[in-house]
Amino acid sequence: MAILKTEGLTYIYGTGTPFEKKALDNVNVEIQSGEIAGIIGHTGSGKSTLVQHFNGLLRPSSGKVYFNGEDIWKDKKVPHDLRFEIGLVFQYPEYQIFEETVFKDIAYGPKNMKLDEKSVDERVRQTAQMLQIPDSMLSRSPFELSGGQKRRVAIAGVMAMRPKVLILDEPTAGLDPRGRDTILGLIKNYNRETGCTVLIVSHSMEDMARFADKLLVMNKSRLFCYDEVSAVFSKADEISDMGLSVPQITRVFNSLKKSGYDLGEEIYTVKYAAKKVLEYLNKEGDLS
Repeated sequence: MAILKTEGLTYIYGTGTPFEKKALDNVNVEIQSGEIAGIIGHTGSGKSTLVQHFNGLLRPSSGKVYFNGEDIWKDKKVPHDLRFEIGLVFQYPEYQIFEETVFKDIAYGPKNMKLDEKSVDERVRQTAQMLQIPDSMLSRSPFELSGGQKRRVAIAGVMAMRPKVLILDEPTAGLDPRGRDTILGLIKNYNRETGCTVLIVSHSMEDMARFADKLLVMNKSRLFCYDEVSAVFSKADEISDMGLSVPQITRVFNSLKKSGYDLGEEIYTVKYAAKKVLEYLNKEGDLS
């Protein structure tokens, strides 16, 4: 059974006003437990609007949202505990830090879950360790930290609630390549250690090609596809027509194919590309 599911999900901003806009149009998708799903689309495609429906921040104009098979709006109001089960990390989460110490900031969510002091302490320290936040940092003010450290603290505050689904909206926005890889690597490790389902909204096809299990592609408020990464990149021409950029390595190998060197389909990581080149050389000889 899917942990998250939508049926005919439609959302309209500004209904009945001159600014009325359909942000989601009949979206039907099922996300299985334990997956890392990258959510891709151009600006205004509906990515952020979609994920804000999953934990009830937005109510559908029509259609339904299910969590573990239950309609989250069946009682006209989302259950209070849903926000603990489905954690949402907004873009630039470090701007939402407000406690006087790193420990207290990470502990805020678990305390709201009414956990006892010992359990809160365990959650904070375990999550800090997962995100490479040393014990010595827990007593410091979060406002003294670097941007990347603040980002990890803010993400840890949501992870510490141990949600069954963790949603991150552009978690690497504004970070350099090393910072992006660090954050995404830590998120992937968290997924492996906890089995938590992870949804990552991103503009970077290259990042999602390396870290996600599946890709959900939004285009003009509608779902274009949701599939394995390799299957999505087999539609490279259609994706490019939407104004999205496929990974550079995919473009290179598509060009090679058009030039008569067919090294296989769905090449989207450098590691896999190197393997296919070696296989081709062993089979066909020198490319020249």
